[in-house]
Amino acid sequence: MNLGDLVVRKSYGGDVTFRVEGMRQNNNIVIKGTEFRLLADAPVDDLVTVPHPTLSERTKQAQIKANESLDRLQKQRQEQSERQLASLRHIEGGQLADKGYFDVPGKVLHLDGDPQYLKKSLTLYNQLRVPAEGHYINESGMADSLYRLLPRVRPDIVVITGHDGVLKRRQPYDLYSLDSYKNSHNFVTAIQVARQYERNLDSLVIVAGACQSHFEALLQAGANFASSPGRILIHALDPVYVAAKAAYTSVRDTVNIHDVVHHTISGSQGVGGIETRGSYRIGLPKLQDLSTLKVTPSVS
Repeated sequence: MNLGDLVVRKSYGGDVTFRVEGMRQNNNIVIKGTEFRLLADAPVDDLVTVPHPTLSERTKQAQIKANESLDRLQKQRQEQSERQLASLRHIEGGQLADKGYFDVPGKVLHLDGDPQYLKKSLTLYNQLRVPAEGHYINESGMADSLYRLLPRVRPDIVVITGHDGVLKRRQPYDLYSLDSYKNSHNFVTAIQVARQYERNLDSLVIVAGACQSHFEALLQAGANFASSPGRILIHALDPVYVAAKAAYTSVRDTVNIHDVVHHTISGSQGVGGIETRGSYRIGLPKLQDLSTLKVTPSVS
């Protein structure tokens, strides 16, 4: 078994496809979900190598749902553009619509405890035309990083994610206690720092959490959207989906919570949140190609 191999766990019925990330003592292998935000370890004799690009049925379904969610976002974006033009046609006899407009979507600051998931997330932001700055930061260092990054980036939306999970060694599980989770306490601290910077829930939208995170604690700390109400594995790109929805929802409207909850890849047991205004604005007139302008300089 080599680094980068695709594997499944026999003890879980091969439900999730993982990639081998490293080795630990006692013949334990570090594995990471290819689609789900799950970092785990397993005995080498519990793992079965699967040929590339073979994926488990659950992983295949996650990819299908991810593509459906992306298509839905793009369709909603097109419908939004059509509504904007229709609205402008009612102003000044349609002259503004003829001149067009430009988009000012919300800006995202994305902190991720996993470099590969961060790379995937930034690729999707770019595909969706969401302005985003991303940083790979260990979950324990996110709070300190936000002290430095928030005043410089001045984002409209902050995504705080990485790896989390309910700890196996704590039995029976006390799901009300932050001590039962791998990184939920780090996410809570990071959210609190962000809320010290901006208390208004609509001026700074916070999307936080990862697999099996303490949903209630993240919301109480000040997150607008969080995982995971049902303590399930969430898809790697669920936080991006939520952030993109907020980035392109008008400042005059609230983000459609029903749409977010039911059309993220992980569904209502994976992501939840509270009523929140969007961050999207339009500008007039449409931005021009400055290289084509004929300008007479007026200052010597």
